Amino acid sequence: MSYQAEYIWIDGTEPTAILRNKTRVYADGKEPGIWGFDGSSTNQAPGSNSDCVLQPVATYPDPIRGGSNILVLCEVQLTDFTPHPTNNRAKTQAVAEKYADQQPMFGIEQEYTFFKDGRPLGWPATGFPEPQGPYYCGTGGGKMVGREIIERHTQACIDAGIGIEGTNAEVMKGQWEFQVGVLSPLDVSDQLWVARWLLARIAEDYDVEVSLDAKPIKGDWNGAGAHTNFSTEAMRNGYDAIVVAADALGTRVSEHIEHYGAGIKDRLTGAHETAHWSEYSWGASDRGASVRIPWAVEKAKKGWLEDRRPNANMDPYLVTGLVVDTCCSALAGESPILFVPAQTEAPVPAPVPA
Repeated sequence: MSYQAEYIWIDGTEPTAILRNKTRVYADGKEPGIWGFDGSSTNQAPGSNSDCVLQPVATYPDPIRGGSNILVLCEVQLTDFTPHPTNNRAKTQAVAEKYADQQPMFGIEQEYTFFKDGRPLGWPATGFPEPQGPYYCGTGGGKMVGREIIERHTQACIDAGIGIEGTNAEVMKGQWEFQVGVLSPLDVSDQLWVARWLLARIAEDYDVEVSLDAKPIKGDWNGAGAHTNFSTEAMRNGYDAIVVAADALGTRVSEHIEHYGAGIKDRLTGAHETAHWSEYSWGASDRGASVRIPWAVEKAKKGWLEDRRPNANMDPYLVTGLVVDTCCSALAGESPILFVPAQTEAPVPAPVPA
């Protein structure tokens, strides 16, 4: 017998990378190994030297094909097996390993918008739906659209072993959210990427597109974010550490904003439950702050914080890497290592070693 392995990787598209995938058939009992692809077709290499390497980093049961089929999440490498410049996972791994003793953990709230025929799903062909108000966590009739996709996606994540924690309809019609966590920096990032892939793949069956655009509709409509919940062992055991982490996030505002997703200035306007991108604040129960301390955390004097700034289209490797670098270095009483994201230009792959 044979099985199918769906290789999934993150490409070099700018300003927001997208997911790519292709299928390899293996004989039963054979583990998925390294593979390759044409980087000139994914904005990751020139055509004159286009080979890139897929290095498996995590596997999951394939909830769509079922059986013994699997999903294979991969890092992209150059042909000398060093990380490709667009490989942000490798950079985050170094930061996570440096501060592993602090046990950093994340939960990420992924918002997104369904689109069909160039409009948010359920919107009229011209004009607008009823104003925001009844859609958030709503039920019933024409208000709620896409629920059949949500149900399939949630079950698919469960079947794949993704740490999905919940789902809900969001403030704008056609907009939803799912949450992944509580997991380590690499695990939450890996699983969020795979959950995104599953959502886009399932939506294909309904001729619906999934948009992670930070501000999919201009005007008086909510944007789409990826609120990032973060804690360390010290934060989970005391409030003083939460204060240190929240204050630290205010020391590198421009760096975080630059790498929290394309179009962030369109979303972080100070309206629609956001703080302005140019300012930094934190406070308990304040959804208009850059960083919110949940009421239960303030009451218990221990727990976590919520960075409300990341966009829906953010790269979770970049966001978790930056948060760990900024907060854990402050908690350790040392300077950050200046986590540096991927360079943007398409590189020339190295020759295959002899």
